[in-house]
Amino acid sequence: MSTATSPSPVTAAVLGSGAWGTTFAAVLADAGCEVRLWGRNADVAADINATRHNSAYLPGIELPAGLTATTDAAAALAGAQLVVVAIPSQSARATLAPLREHLAEGAVAVSLMKGVELSTDRRMSEVVAEVWGLPLDKVAVVSGPNLAREIAEHQPTATVVSATDPETARFVAGACSSSYFRPYTNSDVVGVELCGAVKNVIALAVGIAQGRGFGYNTTATVITRGLVEITRLGLALGADAETFSGLAGMGDLVATCTSPLSRNHTLGKHIGQGMSLDEAVAATGGTAEGVKSCRSVLELAQKVGVDMPITAGVVAVLHEGMPVDDMARGLLARPQKSEGVTSGR
Repeated sequence: MSTATSPSPVTAAVLGSGAWGTTFAAVLADAGCEVRLWGRNADVAADINATRHNSAYLPGIELPAGLTATTDAAAALAGAQLVVVAIPSQSARATLAPLREHLAEGAVAVSLMKGVELSTDRRMSEVVAEVWGLPLDKVAVVSGPNLAREIAEHQPTATVVSATDPETARFVAGACSSSYFRPYTNSDVVGVELCGAVKNVIALAVGIAQGRGFGYNTTATVITRGLVEITRLGLALGADAETFSGLAGMGDLVATCTSPLSRNHTLGKHIGQGMSLDEAVAATGGTAEGVKSCRSVLELAQKVGVDMPITAGVVAVLHEGMPVDDMARGLLARPQKSEGVTSGR
């Protein structure tokens, strides 16, 4: 409870009541914020408010008292100083546009989304800024080795809060810092967002390989060469090279490519085991962002002249009917060259 001499708690709205949105809302509440969680599913909202649980997306996790849920977007956004977006990236524009009129003046937006928008090749922070008419320095992104279930269980983890304005980054970091969640700040929004988008594609490739029965050598190869692809694209777009060896780069890549909690990894494994894409999506449940964003990532890479063979292979398998074994053979048959990051351009 605030006192006369202590600052008032930050009022936050979180848009998206899936696993990650609910988890981050809980992180904010545990950090002392007053949090309103918005989603379209009335049953989920009622469950959270009545039982302190989101049984549909985070079964068994008790949510903090500082978190309430609603299906009324205007009520969620009213007076919110911090607005966090945790919805599927490819539906972000259509979902967010009608909400612009409810934004409080001076609000800071935070994107938890991992993707590149199809048809425009825009990063999610750019979509948020454009749709809501916000200056880019009022939009932050959060990314790192942040598997929702582990954070919801209060397992120690770190993340990156990135914004072009250091004050914005510090504000967001302060709002989500807790005993189990440690934010670091940086200003490389381009690099952080590209890491978040492309790591899902690489996780699909790792899952496909493991689904075919390949072992740790293959997994390590795909992860390492996948990081090269992410780094190439980031450098071509002006990102900071240090980002890719940090939490948002290698940290998030390792977590997403190796954990059974990763939907992208899981879906890839189903594909490797012989399921069709529709079957794999149904078996995985939830949204595996890499399925759609792999095409926009590849389109962006081609636009700037960056070679991304693993990404291209994932696109070919998921969307162009290429057999999984042909993808593996194609990657191994590529011309020999030096290992360096820049040698593939």
